[in-house]
Amino acid sequence: MDRMLYVAMTGAQQMMQATAANNHNLANLNTTGFRADLSQFRSMPVFGAGYPTRVYAMAERPGVDFTPGVLQSTDRELDVAVQGEGLIAVQGFDGNEAYSRAGNLKISSNGILTTGAGQPVLGEGGPVAIPPAETVEIGTDGTISIRPLGQEANTLAVLDRIKLVNPPLAQLKKGEDGLLRLADGTAAPPDASVSLASGMLEASNVNGVDAMVEMIALARQYEMQVKMMQAAEELDASSAQMLRMS
Repeated sequence: MDRMLYVAMTGAQQMMQATAANNHNLANLNTTGFRADLSQFRSMPVFGAGYPTRVYAMAERPGVDFTPGVLQSTDRELDVAVQGEGLIAVQGFDGNEAYSRAGNLKISSNGILTTGAGQPVLGEGGPVAIPPAETVEIGTDGTISIRPLGQEANTLAVLDRIKLVNPPLAQLKKGEDGLLRLADGTAAPPDASVSLASGMLEASNVNGVDAMVEMIALARQYEMQVKMMQAAEELDASSAQMLRMS
Protein backbone atom coordinates (compact mmCIF):
# COMPACT_ATOMS: atom_id res chain seq x y z
CA MET A 1 0.00 0.00 0.00
CA ASP A 2 2.70 2.48 1.01
CA ARG A 3 4.57 1.70 -2.24
CA MET A 4 1.55 2.66 -4.33
CA LEU A 5 1.14 5.86 -2.33
CA TYR A 6 4.84 6.68 -2.60
CA VAL A 7 4.93 6.22 -6.38
CA ALA A 8 1.78 8.33 -6.84
CA MET A 9 3.02 11.03 -4.49
CA THR A 10 6.42 11.41 -6.14
CA GLY A 11 4.78 11.22 -9.57
CA ALA A 12 2.49 14.15 -8.72
CA GLN A 13 5.43 16.15 -7.38
CA GLN A 14 7.48 15.61 -10.54
CA MET A 15 4.46 16.49 -12.70
CA MET A 16 4.30 19.84 -10.93
CA GLN A 17 7.98 20.46 -11.70
CA ALA A 18 7.53 19.52 -15.36
CA THR A 19 4.49 21.82 -15.52
CA ALA A 20 6.56 24.69 -14.11
CA ALA A 21 9.23 24.16 -16.80
CA ASN A 22 6.60 24.06 -19.55
CA ASN A 23 4.92 27.20 -18.18
CA HIS A 24 8.31 28.94 -18.19
CA ASN A 25 8.68 28.18 -21.90
CA LEU A 26 5.14 29.35 -22.58
CA ALA A 27 5.75 32.59 -20.68
CA ASN A 28 8.69 33.31 -23.00
CA LEU A 29 6.70 32.73 -26.18
CA ASN A 30 7.31 36.35 -27.20
CA THR A 31 10.83 36.75 -25.79
CA THR A 32 13.32 37.67 -28.51
CA GLY A 33 15.82 34.89 -29.24
CA PHE A 34 14.52 32.68 -26.41
CA ARG A 35 15.61 29.04 -26.46
CA ALA A 36 13.12 26.58 -24.93
CA ASP A 37 14.15 24.31 -22.10
CA LEU A 38 13.75 20.60 -22.84
CA SER A 39 12.24 18.30 -20.21
CA GLN A 40 11.87 14.57 -19.81
CA PHE A 41 11.02 11.91 -17.23
CA ARG A 42 13.04 8.89 -16.23
CA SER A 43 12.70 6.13 -13.67
CA MET A 44 14.92 6.31 -10.60
CA PRO A 45 15.36 3.53 -8.03
CA VAL A 46 15.02 4.37 -4.35
CA PHE A 47 18.35 3.76 -2.67
CA GLY A 48 18.62 2.38 0.84
CA ALA A 49 18.05 -0.81 2.80
CA GLY A 50 14.68 -2.37 1.97
CA TYR A 51 13.92 0.04 -0.88
CA PRO A 52 15.47 -1.47 -4.04
CA THR A 53 12.07 -2.63 -5.36
CA ARG A 54 10.73 0.90 -5.34
CA VAL A 55 11.05 3.15 -8.37
CA TYR A 56 9.85 6.71 -8.79
CA ALA A 57 9.62 9.13 -11.71
CA MET A 58 11.99 12.08 -11.89
CA ALA A 59 11.53 15.16 -14.08
CA GLU A 60 14.75 16.63 -15.38
CA ARG A 61 15.98 19.27 -17.83
CA PRO A 62 18.37 17.48 -20.18
CA GLY A 63 19.26 20.57 -22.16
CA VAL A 64 18.11 23.39 -24.39
CA ASP A 65 16.25 23.31 -27.69
CA PHE A 66 18.57 25.10 -30.14
CA THR A 67 16.11 25.06 -33.02
CA PRO A 68 16.27 28.52 -34.70
CA GLY A 69 13.37 30.90 -34.27
CA VAL A 70 11.72 32.77 -37.12
CA LEU A 71 13.41 35.98 -38.28
CA GLN A 72 11.13 39.00 -38.29
CA SER A 73 11.81 42.32 -40.02
CA THR A 74 11.68 45.45 -37.84
CA ASP A 75 13.76 47.95 -39.88
CA ARG A 76 15.11 49.28 -36.58
CA GLU A 77 18.81 50.18 -36.90
CA LEU A 78 19.82 48.55 -33.60
CA ASP A 79 17.91 45.29 -34.16
CA VAL A 80 20.10 42.42 -35.33
CA ALA A 81 19.50 38.70 -35.73
CA VAL A 82 22.13 35.99 -35.93
CA GLN A 83 21.88 34.23 -39.30
CA GLY A 84 22.27 30.50 -38.92
CA GLU A 85 24.43 29.24 -36.10
CA GLY A 86 26.22 31.53 -33.68
CA LEU A 87 25.72 33.70 -30.64
CA ILE A 88 26.20 37.29 -29.50
CA ALA A 89 28.67 37.73 -26.64
CA VAL A 90 27.36 39.77 -23.71
CA GLN A 91 28.43 40.50 -20.16
CA GLY A 92 26.12 38.79 -17.68
CA PHE A 93 25.01 40.52 -14.52
CA ASP A 94 27.59 38.38 -12.69
CA GLY A 95 30.32 40.14 -14.72
CA ASN A 96 31.27 37.06 -16.71
CA GLU A 97 31.00 36.52 -20.46
CA ALA A 98 27.81 34.87 -21.63
CA TYR A 99 25.98 34.38 -24.92
CA SER A 100 22.58 35.23 -26.29
CA ARG A 101 20.54 35.17 -29.50
CA ALA A 102 18.59 38.25 -28.45
CA GLY A 103 19.50 41.08 -30.82
CA ASN A 104 17.04 43.73 -29.63
CA LEU A 105 19.90 46.08 -28.78
CA LYS A 106 19.63 49.51 -27.24
CA ILE A 107 21.91 52.25 -25.94
CA SER A 108 21.77 52.79 -22.20
CA SER A 109 21.69 56.20 -20.54
CA ASN A 110 25.48 56.05 -20.07
CA GLY A 111 26.11 55.18 -23.73
CA ILE A 112 26.69 51.41 -23.40
CA LEU A 113 25.27 49.10 -26.06
CA THR A 114 23.14 46.51 -24.28
CA THR A 115 20.62 43.81 -25.03
CA GLY A 116 16.95 44.46 -24.38
CA ALA A 117 17.42 42.81 -20.96
CA GLY A 118 20.21 45.27 -20.09
CA GLN A 119 23.30 43.05 -20.47
CA PRO A 120 26.23 44.97 -22.06
CA VAL A 121 27.16 43.71 -25.54
CA LEU A 122 30.85 42.78 -25.81
CA GLY A 123 33.10 44.14 -28.53
CA GLU A 124 36.75 43.53 -29.28
CA GLY A 125 37.86 45.06 -25.99
CA GLY A 126 34.89 44.66 -23.67
CA PRO A 127 31.50 46.41 -23.44
CA VAL A 128 30.76 48.62 -26.45
CA ALA A 129 30.42 52.37 -25.73
CA ILE A 130 28.44 54.41 -28.26
CA PRO A 131 29.06 58.19 -28.27
CA PRO A 132 26.25 60.57 -29.27
CA ALA A 133 25.77 60.14 -33.02
CA GLU A 134 23.40 60.94 -35.86
CA THR A 135 23.06 57.26 -36.82
CA VAL A 136 24.42 53.90 -35.73
CA GLU A 137 24.88 51.06 -38.20
CA ILE A 138 25.70 47.42 -37.51
CA GLY A 139 27.20 45.41 -40.37
CA THR A 140 26.72 41.75 -41.13
CA ASP A 141 30.07 40.95 -39.48
CA GLY A 142 29.12 42.88 -36.33
CA THR A 143 31.08 46.01 -37.22
CA ILE A 144 29.55 49.08 -35.56
CA SER A 145 29.79 52.35 -37.47
CA ILE A 146 28.43 55.74 -36.49
CA ARG A 147 27.85 59.06 -38.19
CA PRO A 148 29.14 61.62 -35.69
CA LEU A 149 26.94 64.54 -34.77
CA GLY A 150 26.98 67.31 -37.39
CA GLN A 151 28.78 65.21 -40.03
CA GLU A 152 27.74 64.58 -43.63
CA ALA A 153 25.55 61.57 -44.43
CA ASN A 154 28.46 59.78 -46.12
CA THR A 155 30.77 60.19 -43.12
CA LEU A 156 30.97 56.97 -41.17
CA ALA A 157 33.41 56.13 -38.40
CA VAL A 158 34.08 52.51 -37.46
CA LEU A 159 33.69 52.23 -33.71
CA ASP A 160 33.97 48.57 -32.68
CA ARG A 161 32.94 45.08 -33.67
CA ILE A 162 30.46 42.92 -31.80
CA LYS A 163 32.00 39.67 -30.60
CA LEU A 164 30.25 36.78 -32.33
CA VAL A 165 31.00 33.20 -31.33
CA ASN A 166 29.98 29.74 -32.42
CA PRO A 167 31.05 27.16 -29.81
CA PRO A 168 29.82 23.53 -30.04
CA LEU A 169 26.24 23.38 -28.77
CA ALA A 170 27.06 20.36 -26.60
CA GLN A 171 29.41 22.55 -24.54
CA LEU A 172 26.75 25.15 -23.75
CA LYS A 173 24.54 25.30 -20.71
CA LYS A 174 21.75 27.69 -19.89
CA GLY A 175 21.74 29.67 -16.67
CA GLU A 176 18.81 30.87 -14.59
CA ASP A 177 19.26 34.32 -16.21
CA GLY A 178 18.44 32.77 -19.60
CA LEU A 179 21.98 33.29 -20.94
CA LEU A 180 24.16 30.54 -22.40
CA ARG A 181 27.67 29.86 -21.11
CA LEU A 182 30.39 27.30 -21.74
CA ALA A 183 30.06 24.47 -19.23
CA ASP A 184 33.75 24.74 -18.26
CA GLY A 185 33.43 28.47 -17.50
CA THR A 186 35.84 29.63 -20.21
CA ALA A 187 35.17 32.23 -22.92
CA ALA A 188 34.54 31.13 -26.50
CA PRO A 189 36.85 32.56 -29.21
CA PRO A 190 35.43 34.95 -31.83
CA ASP A 191 34.19 33.29 -35.01
CA ALA A 192 34.37 35.40 -38.19
CA SER A 193 31.97 33.05 -40.01
CA VAL A 194 29.01 34.14 -37.84
CA SER A 195 26.95 36.86 -39.52
CA LEU A 196 24.17 39.22 -38.50
CA ALA A 197 21.08 40.48 -40.28
CA SER A 198 20.45 44.16 -39.52
CA GLY A 199 16.90 45.37 -38.96
CA MET A 200 15.75 41.86 -38.06
CA LEU A 201 14.89 40.05 -34.84
CA GLU A 202 14.76 36.34 -34.11
CA ALA A 203 11.56 35.21 -32.42
CA SER A 204 11.37 32.70 -29.58
CA ASN A 205 11.57 29.08 -30.73
CA VAL A 206 8.72 28.06 -28.39
CA ASN A 207 5.76 26.59 -30.27
CA GLY A 208 2.67 27.91 -28.50
CA VAL A 209 0.38 25.10 -29.68
CA ASP A 210 2.81 22.37 -28.61
CA ALA A 211 3.30 24.04 -25.21
CA MET A 212 -0.47 24.25 -24.64
CA VAL A 213 -0.94 20.59 -25.60
CA GLU A 214 1.89 19.64 -23.24
CA MET A 215 0.25 21.65 -20.44
CA ILE A 216 -3.04 19.76 -20.89
CA ALA A 217 -1.24 16.40 -20.96
CA LEU A 218 0.69 17.18 -17.77
CA ALA A 219 -2.51 18.32 -16.03
CA ARG A 220 -4.20 15.01 -16.89
CA GLN A 221 -1.22 13.00 -15.68
CA TYR A 222 -1.23 14.97 -12.43
CA GLU A 223 -4.93 14.18 -11.94
CA MET A 224 -4.17 10.50 -12.52
CA GLN A 225 -1.53 10.55 -9.78
CA VAL A 226 -3.99 12.20 -7.37
CA LYS A 227 -6.61 9.52 -8.17
CA MET A 228 -4.02 6.84 -7.39
CA MET A 229 -3.43 8.45 -3.99
CA GLN A 230 -7.18 8.50 -3.36
CA ALA A 231 -7.41 4.83 -4.36
CA ALA A 232 -4.58 4.00 -1.95
CA GLU A 233 -6.45 5.78 0.85
CA GLU A 234 -9.66 3.87 0.09
CA LEU A 235 -7.79 0.54 0.01
CA ASP A 236 -6.15 1.37 3.33
CA ALA A 237 -9.54 2.20 4.89
CA SER A 238 -11.05 -1.06 3.57
CA SER A 239 -8.15 -3.11 4.94
CA ALA A 240 -8.48 -1.47 8.36
CA GLN A 241 -12.21 -2.21 8.40
CA MET A 242 -11.60 -5.89 7.54
CA LEU A 243 -9.09 -6.18 10.39
CA ARG A 244 -11.58 -4.74 12.88
CA MET A 245 -14.27 -7.22 11.73
CA SER A 246 -11.92 -10.16 12.17
